[in-house]
Amino acid sequence: MPIEWVNETKQAPDITGASLHAQGEPPLAELHLWPHRSLPKRGFAAFILATFTLLLLPLLAVLGTPILWGLAPFVLGALWLMYGLMQKNYRDGEILEELTLWSDHAKLTRTARNKPPLTWEANPYWVSVQLHAKGGPVPSYVTLKGSGREVELGAFLSEDERVALHQSLRDLLGRIIATGTTGGSHSGPEDRPS
Repeated sequence: MPIEWVNETKQAPDITGASLHAQGEPPLAELHLWPHRSLPKRGFAAFILATFTLLLLPLLAVLGTPILWGLAPFVLGALWLMYGLMQKNYRDGEILEELTLWSDHAKLTRTARNKPPLTWEANPYWVSVQLHAKGGPVPSYVTLKGSGREVELGAFLSEDERVALHQSLRDLLGRIIATGTTGGSHSGPEDRPS
């Protein structure tokens, strides 16, 4: 599953109430998101080998004839094109979204291959997690809104994963706001002052 929670503590805080994180203190929770990889690298190698073998089978009938030399460039070209396009797909899918949460700071960083990282920061107290059932680029579109900006989160995930992500982020932000940590009582965004 392309969702990984890092550093999410579940225990109750030592001191409850609003607190500020000290400089250099580890985050209360960290979320990593990345696109699905339905074909791992090992499977990719097996697929290319199987494709090469299947493309060679028709050439066996024309082995030793001049027709072989007429067909061979097309067969090898098709294999090279398949390999190149699949490699491009792997490179385009090298995206990592990292959401880091402290008691008084939230930071979202989106890193994509050959592009500068995109960063969004806000105070978690004022961050709202939105689930747009319709109207977004994908169904059940998840956004974070705060500091005057609204940013997307996990648009490459499946619809079910985005719905689950929305709920877990709402719960987590509520716990961070209520206690200053990810443990303790729950207070949802609807309980925040307007």
